[in-house]
Order: sequence, then C-alpha cells, then structure tokens
Amino acid sequence: MTDTEPDILIDKRDGLGLITLNRPKAINALNHEMALAMLRALREWAEDDEVRTVVVTGAGERGLCAGGDIVAIHHDAKAGGDPATSATAAFWRDEYILNALIGRYPKPYVVVMDGIVMGGGVGISGHGSHRIVTERSKIGMPEVGIGFIPDVGGTYLLARTPGEIGTHVALTTARMGAGDAIAAGFADYYVPSENLPALLETLRSETAEIAIAKFATDAPESELVAQQDWIDACYSADSVEEIVARLRANDSPAAAEAAADVLGKSPVALKVTLRSLRSARSAASLEAVLNEEYRVSVAALASHDLVEGIRAQVIDKDRNPQWSPATLGDVTAAQVDAYFAELGEYELGSTIPEGQQ
Repeated sequence: MTDTEPDILIDKRDGLGLITLNRPKAINALNHEMALAMLRALREWAEDDEVRTVVVTGAGERGLCAGGDIVAIHHDAKAGGDPATSATAAFWRDEYILNALIGRYPKPYVVVMDGIVMGGGVGISGHGSHRIVTERSKIGMPEVGIGFIPDVGGTYLLARTPGEIGTHVALTTARMGAGDAIAAGFADYYVPSENLPALLETLRSETAEIAIAKFATDAPESELVAQQDWIDACYSADSVEEIVARLRANDSPAAAEAAADVLGKSPVALKVTLRSLRSARSAASLEAVLNEEYRVSVAALASHDLVEGIRAQVIDKDRNPQWSPATLGDVTAAQVDAYFAELGEYELGSTIPEGQQ
C-alpha cells in the first residue's frame, strides 16, 4: 500500500457494489470522508439496477474496521468550543445517517467482519442484512474504556442480545468471537477465512443467499451463552453499583473478573451507558436510538473523561486514566442527565423513511 492510495475504494462490477475500507495501517479506522463516500455510493446504488448486491470488506489482514478515528476526536475534544458545532459532531451526524441507511438498505448488504470490528466498525456492519464472521473475528464496543458511550446504533444491538449479554459486553468492553457475535445478534453467518476469496468470487454470479450458503458452516459455540446464567443474574440490576456488587458476590471466577473489568472503566461513562442500554431496549426503531446516541455523544465530547481516556489508551499509552468523577458513588444523577439533554437546532432528527414505517 502507498500513502497516495485513497482511504476507501469504491467499485461497481458484475452486479456488485464493492466498498473496501483502505486504511490497513490504522485497521481501517473510519473518518468523515470515508463515511461520506459510503453514503454517496449506497444512495446511488439503491436506485441502480446494475447493482444487485453490496459487498463491504476491509483491506489488510487485521480487521474490517477498528472504529472511528479517535485521535481526531481527541484533538476536537481538547480544543473546546461548542461540541454541537464541532467537526467531530459533523462526522458523527453523517456516520449515524449512514448507520440508519444500512439498517434499512433495500438490497442485500454483505459485510465481511473478519478480524477486528470495533465501535464504528460495528456501525457499518452490525445493521447489515448479511453479516459474515470468521475464526479471526473480534467484535466489541470498547467505548467505556475511553470515557465514551457505545454509539453508531450499538446500544440498539446490545439491548437486543439474549438476556443481559449486551450489558456485559458494553460495561466490560468484552470481545465477542464468531460464535458469540452470531448468538448475540451482531452477525449471521460463519465462513472460515480461507473461503472468503471463493465466496466473494461466487457473489459475482449468485445471489447473496446462494453464495453464502455454499461456504457458511456451523459457528463455534458461544462462550457468552454458556455463561448466561450468571450474566443475566448480575447484569439485570438497575444500577452499575448493584451490578458490581452482584458480580463480586457471584461464585463464578468469570464474574469476579468482570467486576474488576467494569471498575477499571470511566464511572460516568458506565452509568450513562447503562441508562442508554435500558432506553434502547424499549425504543421503537434504530433511528430513535441513533437520535439519543447523538445527544449523548455530543455531550461526551465536552467531558473530561473522553479526553483523558483517549490520552491514556491511545496518545500517551500509559493505560492509567484519571477518571473524574473517580468512583461510581461520585457520579451524580444530574451529571448523567446532562448527557441526554436535547440539542435544539442541533438534534440529529433521524426519522424512518416514508413508506418503511
């Protein structure tokens, strides 16, 4: 790869609309220009009779997409000013519009979730119609580890997992393998990575269903489903404090480990995330969830913990964030409420397209 290559490759041939995320050194992290290019292509192909199926892949061997470009988000957050008018808010607006479009796309949307798929990578894959995982897939929503909250429609998916698996994944930043992802509703088909080239070739001459059926095999067992008894018992609580208390009291060593994982994350992000998940569970549509996520994300951009979390994990890499508030008990209801405040003229305002209600 050369530095002069575009960040995203878009092509149309043999009945396929092909999108390749092309930043392999950054594990194809999504930036605003890439999101806009995807939006333009998908809108055009929706009306194009020459495109039968859309296929989305990531360049390189490491993953489909490691998420949004959080270094750029860090610079924006540090700069201050009105978060609702920032470049990052503009990126999120178009990214969430893209997520909603994928969720209601009128043609087969085949996405290869090979390797790492995190955060914004889930946004461009998890809402698709034909979601493929491999033995290399590692899928997650790691936002609370950087003082952020799951977005890109992630809370919609997390809230609809069996039992409380999604709450566990969100609050611990656990990674899902192929079996977990399929069981949790983040993916549909398991295809060994060695068969991906043949699958992509077959899509040129067959429908998505027929092509995938030729190469899909039984997924590995889900480790999370095997642990669902203690996960459901602990994460069904109404507060993060009670979840941690139940995890610590549980006999499972995995529960004790989960408690330690949770307590290492941003206290305010944990509390906002739990409220977001519970809200998303009763939401009427993906669009309604994205509207609320946008409010939360914009508020997070003005927070101490997002700047500090990215600094600790990505900039300085000392892995020692100094959260503020420092403990769950220090987080007030008013601080959590502030994340959900309406944005007035800056609302996302995503609605279900006419005729699709």
